Amino acid sequence: MLTPEQIKAKKISGEKVSMITAYDFAFARMAEAAGVDQILVGDSLANTMLGFKSTREVGMTEMLIFAAAVCRGAPNTHVIGDMPFGSDATPELAYDNARRFLDVGCSSIKLEGTPKGVIEFLRNKDVPVCAHHGLLPQTAENFKQKGKTDEEAAAIEAAAKYTDNLGCFEMVLEHIPEELGTRITREVNAVTIGIGGGKFTDGHVLVMHDALGMHNGRIPPFATKFVDMYALGVEGFKKYVESVKAGL
Repeated sequence: MLTPEQIKAKKISGEKVSMITAYDFAFARMAEAAGVDQILVGDSLANTMLGFKSTREVGMTEMLIFAAAVCRGAPNTHVIGDMPFGSDATPELAYDNARRFLDVGCSSIKLEGTPKGVIEFLRNKDVPVCAHHGLLPQTAENFKQKGKTDEEAAAIEAAAKYTDNLGCFEMVLEHIPEELGTRITREVNAVTIGIGGGKFTDGHVLVMHDALGMHNGRIPPFATKFVDMYALGVEGFKKYVESVKAGL
């Protein structure tokens, strides 16, 4: 599997980094077979897998179950455990929870924003950290694009530089203007992974359910649907029902 150093080397060589979310054994196997560079076990599983409206409704118990399943399904892929809301409330708690992700097989952890003293503590303990800037779903009041004003853009840029200086090997840039994503990518040593961060970031991440068309509805404006798995699944179930009724 790719190490943080090998992922950073891709930035230097100009090779784009692919990341996708996955939440279980079967889809993790598919992602690994497809050659995805990194799998993020995102707290978005609260929405996509459990039907909650907010990512704040899952904790470490749920995250570890899904993370362990993904690691079993993709043992040769760099898997990132997404720290859920409240799991990084203090540096010590964050470290304990990060260790739990690493213990089930994750290669690194991701956390949102710059919680006081947390990233410093994790890096001092040699925990590989992927930062997350721009739109922060766990604490956002709305899901509009961030960084549109000069003040907001400067704050996001400063946070990105701060986490870069702390030694984060990677950072997710979510739902920010392309110009800001491009500027941050040029200014930091860390690999930048865009999700609505513009096309000039070092790589991109998508929620699996958006990429595979597993929703029966709209997807975010910055996402791309590559296949309509919802329609394929419904058609498959219909054929099954018909075969049962036909006594086959």
